[in-house]
Amino acid sequence: MNFVIMVRILLDTLQTTMVTYQVKVQTVCLLEADTLNKVYIQLVGADGQSEFQLLEATKVSILGGTVSKVSVSCGASLGKLLLVNVKKERNIVNDSWFPAHAEVTSPEGLSVCFPIYCWISDGAIHSFRAGEALRIFEDHALGLQNRQQEVNIRKEQFRWKVYLEGIPHCMEADTPAEIPDNFQFSPVKKTEFALTAASGLVEINLKGYASSTENWGDLEDIRNVFRNKTTPMAEYVSHNWKDDGFFGYQYLNGINPILIRQCKSLPDNFPVTDAMVASILQGSLREEMEKGNIFLCDYKRLDGVKANTINGVQQFLMAPLVLFHKTSGDKMKPVAIQLKQVPAEDNPIFLPTDSEYDWLLAKIFVRGADFNEHQLNVHLLRTHLLAEVFAMALMRNIPMVHPLYKLLILHTRYTMQINVMARQLLISEDGAFPQFVASGGEGMVEILRRSMASITYSSLCLPEEISQRGMETVPNYFYRDDGLRLWGIINRFVEKVLKFYYKNDTEVEQDTELQAWIADIYQHGFLSRESSGIPQRFSRVDEVIKFVTMVIFTGSGQHAAVNSGQYDYDAWLPNSPTTLQRPPPTKKGTSSQEVMLATLPTVGITVNGMAVEWLLSKQSSDFIALGCYPQKHFTEETPRSLIKEFQEELKKLSESIQERNQSLDLQYSYMDPALVENSVTI
Repeated sequence: MNFVIMVRILLDTLQTTMVTYQVKVQTVCLLEADTLNKVYIQLVGADGQSEFQLLEATKVSILGGTVSKVSVSCGASLGKLLLVNVKKERNIVNDSWFPAHAEVTSPEGLSVCFPIYCWISDGAIHSFRAGEALRIFEDHALGLQNRQQEVNIRKEQFRWKVYLEGIPHCMEADTPAEIPDNFQFSPVKKTEFALTAASGLVEINLKGYASSTENWGDLEDIRNVFRNKTTPMAEYVSHNWKDDGFFGYQYLNGINPILIRQCKSLPDNFPVTDAMVASILQGSLREEMEKGNIFLCDYKRLDGVKANTINGVQQFLMAPLVLFHKTSGDKMKPVAIQLKQVPAEDNPIFLPTDSEYDWLLAKIFVRGADFNEHQLNVHLLRTHLLAEVFAMALMRNIPMVHPLYKLLILHTRYTMQINVMARQLLISEDGAFPQFVASGGEGMVEILRRSMASITYSSLCLPEEISQRGMETVPNYFYRDDGLRLWGIINRFVEKVLKFYYKNDTEVEQDTELQAWIADIYQHGFLSRESSGIPQRFSRVDEVIKFVTMVIFTGSGQHAAVNSGQYDYDAWLPNSPTTLQRPPPTKKGTSSQEVMLATLPTVGITVNGMAVEWLLSKQSSDFIALGCYPQKHFTEETPRSLIKEFQEELKKLSESIQERNQSLDLQYSYMDPALVENSVTI
């Protein structure tokens, strides 16, 4: 047999034994997601692995949104496909690439999806698991090794840092550039955020207001500062902020709707008498309390906090107590205000029957306290910082193949970067808080620590939190109504997904990755404080369902409720002054319009506060609404169908809220799922 015939026989033999896999790799349709570098793919199965093969499209480039293909031939079947390894060359132009997923079709026609969804910028080998979700106790040897490698890498990327003693730990990153690529803003988000910030500040600077230390001479002058940056609600606030009915409305449906509580007995340090409120109430205080018509806001966390000094001027921050009455017309109205915690002759209880400016100035001091309580406790701590803890623990302990990762990953979008920027630009020593806010500096730290010490698990779970405050039946409490419905929808979705994967409590106890996640949260988020009620480990499926519901709700609905309306309610600074530069009145009859104007923040503080509020309320064009999952992390049919059910329920809630709002003079839309983002992004 001659040589040529032998070669032909050998080639024919190889061709009859070779098996070929068809691979398609989808690049995300996103600005700068494409690459000019060469990309190589390797398949790994239970029975072997292929050689690295060059993706065909990478011979020129991989363009965003396109599908690149390659045929991978092997001498024998690889068995069950387990991994796709991806390697991108680093050429002269080392551009990052953002693939969505790889789809591999076996010689038998079986298609397997491998979710990727991450930026690949280096020349290392990156491994990605098949889309089927697996808990650690059901994985194979190679899978276990891959899980551990992935988590080890992430623990190096996501390191805990103590930013301030006594508050949740955060990511070890001082600038956005130090954050892993997958958690940075997209190019679109970066550009829009910068432009939004610039547009507000440029307008202020052109008007020469930003550095002014002058007092306002007239309230109407404030209206002209941002005349091109208004919202219908901001306009309403500027015209109705003095009204007692609107003052009370804000404690139900404004941006701090979690402080007011039903009052069954007056605090000992708030000696309001029947004689004081006889002309306001329909009966005695005791009778109205028994009917459930008396409510209280107590800012005791602010008591004794050292107020800031701004531009050499001492600022003032009170710790008021406010008594509210639910009227026969179902309006919530303030009936008594005490501006300091300890009753004294120089700490009068102000009443609606007092002079116009005595009562108005008392309400201004209350709103100043509310601004600081809201921003530091309700907004920063209870949504931003906790959402970062949940995300950090996820990345440090849960691999991509785990069902919890697939369920929560899109609820971590942009959270790391927005929090790094908040620490860098808002609460740092030279940030906006020390420059423009009464609690900036030492006071800010003290309020955060006190607030942290008061956080409980039940206070983060809306149904329990509403019940604890006795607010179940208060009329026109749209935050409660919409929030409870939203909580219920999230809870049903989470329950169905997790029960699909966890058939019994034993499986929860066996999941060491799940246990590591909650342990990390307990230690670094809640500082191992048993009194918080945060679980240290999970023993039952229903415990996991409740906790994951809280995690999703905190970063979506709750954040929207306390964030989205900031410009609406705070742009008109007399309604929510960031600081006050004169002490409160110590006796009645001493207030006037001139005193009020001298007490309000200066021109420069006012306009800079407006600029920050505008920036923090501006929605990005790459907004992803709650329930939208553009990344295909779940590949099984059951969780994908559950996502569709979730979206349908959210759609019905959105339609219901919009229909209700048509009959309201003041519409409440902050919990509308169509306007609620999946994660803390701003």
